[in-house]
Amino acid sequence: MGALTYEKEITGLLVIDPYNDFISEGGKIWDRLKGVAEANQCVPHMKEVLEAAREAGVRVFYAMHHRYRPGDYESWKYIAPIQRAAWSRKSFEYGTWGGQFRQGFEPQPGDIVASEHWCSSGFANTDLDLQLKKHGIHKLIVIGLIAHTCVEATVRFAAELGYEVTMVKDATADYSDREMEAALEINIPNYASAVVTTQEIVALIGAPASVAAATKA
Repeated sequence: MGALTYEKEITGLLVIDPYNDFISEGGKIWDRLKGVAEANQCVPHMKEVLEAAREAGVRVFYAMHHRYRPGDYESWKYIAPIQRAAWSRKSFEYGTWGGQFRQGFEPQPGDIVASEHWCSSGFANTDLDLQLKKHGIHKLIVIGLIAHTCVEATVRFAAELGYEVTMVKDATADYSDREMEAALEINIPNYASAVVTTQEIVALIGAPASVAAATKA
């Protein structure tokens, strides 16, 4: 693969679902992710990429899952299994600690928080594509949760819409190594132009003119 560029004017960092319920001790889903997340240091890596992007002047975008509110699903005719699970757990419940951004991941002035997605893709039925285009973004660096659901769905949709995507493989996590490997080694490489480590992407976006060679890992 040739050199990939990360010019700050056209590159955005997309942070997916940094809710307490996902990535904080005591979160409703944290115990299912904890083993994989701690093994690859997902949360510290996410924070490192976020801080590096801010320092490099790369605009930050957030793709957040819908926060449960009473009455959300009761009248729906069809509910996907992943939505039924969110309903039963009341995941990311609005107005609760679990539905808040983990400390250190809160949006800062100039960041863009897209409207919340209802299933998995950060693009489906949201304004994420509009916000990216209005800010002149053509290239995305992706971090966040969960690898085989929201992350994979969002990366796929981004490729369909014509974005060049870089996936940071140790700044995500999953319920098991099997699901993590399926997403990062089998599925996402079909849609992401590069799958890199935190160390690699931090060096790349901080390089002079934000230009360096990046290859699939």
